[in-house]
Amino acid sequence: MIISRFSSSAAELVCAVQGKAKLCGGEVEGLAVKLPDWTYPVVCDTASGQVKYDNFNFGGRWGDQKHLDKFLQAYSAEKVKIESRRKGHTVTESQLADGSSVAQ
Repeated sequence: MIISRFSSSAAELVCAVQGKAKLCGGEVEGLAVKLPDWTYPVVCDTASGQVKYDNFNFGGRWGDQKHLDKFLQAYSAEKVKIESRRKGHTVTESQLADGSSVAQ
C-alpha cells in the first residue's frame, strides 16, 4: 500500500483511516488522510491509485494548498518507485534544494 510506504512526516499527515469519508461532492471510500487544517480529507483508492479531494481554494478556505501539493508529490513518488520496482528497476529518490524530490 502506497500510504504506508512513506513516513507521515514526509507529507505532514495528521491521520490516515480506511473507510468512507465525506467530501463536498459526496461520500467516497478509501484511505482518508487528514491534512493539517484541511476541512475535508484526501481519499486514496489504494486498489486503483486514484486520489480524490476537495481543494476549493478561495483564499485557502478549505486548506492550505501547500499541504496538498506536498502530499501529492510524496504519493506520486511512491507510486513511481513501486511500479518501477515491480518491473525490476532500481529506483532512488533524492531531495532537491527547493524541497521537491526526483526519483531516478
